[in-house]
Amino acid sequence: MELSAILTPAPEGGYIALNPETGTTTQGETVEEALNNLREATELYLEEFPINISGRSLMTTFEVSRHA
Repeated sequence: MELSAILTPAPEGGYIALNPETGTTTQGETVEEALNNLREATELYLEEFPINISGRSLMTTFEVSRHA
């Protein structure tokens, strides 16, 4: 099963990793570590709460005013 991963730099260093399909979130010092941790967390989640993915997620960006 192919799922999505969103990685963002953590304020204290390293990366925060999120899987939007399940909501699992973790972190790691490197991209590779964050992805491995996310894979493990998501697999554990799916053991308890299986899901049926019917399509691929779409990730895009948008802008907001700095005064928002």
